Amino acid sequence: MLLRLCAAAFVCLLTISSVQAQVRSPSRLPDPRGEFVRQCAPHMLGRWQHPEAVCGCLHDHAAAAVEDRDLREALLRGISETGVPTIETDWVPASKHSEIGPTFTKIAKPTLQCMFDPAK
Repeated sequence: MLLRLCAAAFVCLLTISSVQAQVRSPSRLPDPRGEFVRQCAPHMLGRWQHPEAVCGCLHDHAAAAVEDRDLREALLRGISETGVPTIETDWVPASKHSEIGPTFTKIAKPTLQCMFDPAK
């Protein structure tokens, strides 16, 4: 009887400590902005004095100016993969191909601002 009671108490303690460990260390989801800057910055090295600032600015201002989710995600992908604003037509639905040009017109001013004065 004492052996069963000790075994039950041991199992109970293991369960409680396992639950507490899970509560203390929640899984961290990657920060989308941080991940973007991490992928973008190497493309900016040698071109700009503060590559992280340029990438952060492009994320926060140029891409944020694009309301359409598909176009914004394609733009962020283009910047993070090449270091320059680009959108490949196969990255957006065919119905939105005609919106690519106007998207670049919309982001022209914030993009230039980010590249030549990212602190603002």
